[in-house]
Formats: sequence, C-alpha cells, structure tokens
Amino acid sequence: MRLNRPMWAVGAALVLLGAGLAHHPTEAAAFPATARTVVIDYLRSVTGRSVVSGQHNKEPASSPAQYTQQVRNVTGQYPGLWGGDMMFRADDQADRQRVIDEAKAQWAAGSLVALTWHACSPTVGVTCEFDGGVKTRITNAQFQEIVTGGTALNTTWRSRMATVVPYLRQLRDAGVPVLWRPFHEMNETWNWWGGRPGANGGAKIFQQMRDYFDSQGLNNLIWVWNVQDNPAANWSQYYPGANYADVVSLDVWWKSHPSSADYQQIQTVAAGKPIAVAEIGKMPTAALLATQPRWAYFMMWSEHLLGNNTTAEIQAAYHIPRVLSRGEISLPGAGTANAAPVQPWTGDGEAGQDLLLPS
Repeated sequence: MRLNRPMWAVGAALVLLGAGLAHHPTEAAAFPATARTVVIDYLRSVTGRSVVSGQHNKEPASSPAQYTQQVRNVTGQYPGLWGGDMMFRADDQADRQRVIDEAKAQWAAGSLVALTWHACSPTVGVTCEFDGGVKTRITNAQFQEIVTGGTALNTTWRSRMATVVPYLRQLRDAGVPVLWRPFHEMNETWNWWGGRPGANGGAKIFQQMRDYFDSQGLNNLIWVWNVQDNPAANWSQYYPGANYADVVSLDVWWKSHPSSADYQQIQTVAAGKPIAVAEIGKMPTAALLATQPRWAYFMMWSEHLLGNNTTAEIQAAYHIPRVLSRGEISLPGAGTANAAPVQPWTGDGEAGQDLLLPS
C-alpha cells in the first residue's frame, strides 16, 4: 500500500522542480530473469558516470521495505537499490521468507537487490541478540576451529550456512541476482569474524563461504567484500582475492563521507572491480560525487535516513543528476545472458551433510 506523502514533502519537491533540479525517472520496467554478470557489467558501465541510489532495510523482517518507503515519501522516488538482511533474532529469522519475497518484488519493480547477513556466532545459539551474538568477540582458537574442516564449531557454522541456502536458491530460481555482502566490516573488531588480517583470518572464512555457496549452485550471487573506514587502514590485509570478490565496498562511519585517501585505497584494493559505499549515514553531496565519481552505488543505512539527514539533504541527493533511482536503471542484455543451467540440488541442507569446508 502506498503511503500518502506529507504536505511538506510535496512542497519541497515542488521547490526542487521549480529550480530545475529534479529527476524525472520513467516508470520502471520489471527486470526479467537475469544473470549475475549482467549486473556486474552494469556496475562497471556506470562507474565514473553515475551512481545507483540505495537504501538498507534493517529489522524487523516483518517490514522489509519500511525505509525504502520513507525514501519514496520524502523524494517521490524509489531507490535504485533495495537492501535487506538475513537477520539474527528469532522472530526476524522466522520472517526470512518475507525478506526473500520483498527481494523478488523489488527486482520485479526495477530495483537492484542487496542482502547482508548479521550472522550469529557459531559459539552461541542459532538465533541471538545483536549484543553478545553478532557483536561479540571470540578467541583466535575458536575462530580457527570455525574455519577448520571437521571440527565441532566448523560443523555448527556449516549448518548455519546451510539454513540460508534455500532462501538464496529461491532468488536464483527467480532469476534475481543478489549483491551478497557477508562478513561486512571485516577490519572491525565489534563482530565475531572481524579484526583478523592475513590468509587464515577474515579472508579465509569469506573464501570458504563462497566455495560452499558455489557448490550449492548459487550462481546468482555477486560477492561484495567490505571494510569500514576506520583509521587503521591496511584494508588489503583482509582481502580474499580477485577470484572471490566481485565488488569491493566501504562502510563509512568514522567520517560523514569517504575521504580522498579512503577513495584511493579502496580503488587500489579493487584493482578495476566496481567499488561501492555499502553503508553510509549521511547523504552524499554533489561535490563529493564530483570528486569521487567511481562509486557504483551507495546504500543509506536504515534509520539514519531520517535520523541523520534533513529532508532537504535527502531530496538534494536524489536529485543530483548522476544519482540513479528506480526507473533510471537499464540492464543491457537482461534476460538474454543467463548463466548455464544448474543441476538440481539433491542434498538435504542439514548440518554439513553436503560439503566439508577445507581446512
């Protein structure tokens, strides 16, 4: 159900129209079943010219588009990218199907799709609270057990991944490519997987998930690797390698916007792959995007949309000529470059019965 736009939003939009700043997105055409490579190629094609607008939608999973609707209410436009989460709390995990259904609906409406997973640590229950479950520290010995095949924690972790596979497979079967961003902010220490540089750290758990999900036929996933803009830098120490990452992304929380040094460093790591701002709390400005034109998309983080931005700032960002909303995204060859057929999966999806992760 479309919410009525408040009068202040209508009035502000008219001011923008009168100033000649407003976009005029066309009615978005439904995206057909599309291969992941089409979206990757599209992100490459807009690099340096345009940036796709994005909006994350955090919990509750029962309202998987609430923040996207807020964008519409304020700007009269829908973001070009919808973001969701596979969640951690019991009630939200119970509503994962709503998240998947929303992803299908957003794709069908003409928006790109991104999913993040705030996964519970394998050292706690299947469901958890954020504090103590996702935001928690585990020992180096525990982490090494998680990434070592055949151990108890490794088996637990494989079972957690297995529960997500059927949901992602639904999107594959519907022809929906997904910007999949696991283990985000890998250089941070607030999460159980982060702050572990080197080949046996965050890079390894990222590689193992990709190997596992590839083995399950999830050829619709676009693998988005991610770090945060903290002063420690040295992001390359966490990189899983060019064969594992399709998009290289940055979360911007230490600063309002990426610094020029951040922009240069992320490009160095990406080595030609598309780059993105995967989380941000302050709307980008025209000046920022003019000096940092190679961001392929940005994604505003949920409650920060209205909590950290004025309505004028939101409207101004969405009316920057280079910012693309729903209706302004064209996927060349969509529906004509589908990946090779995937053999039907015959595993039972239970705790690690289908694949032993390498040690």
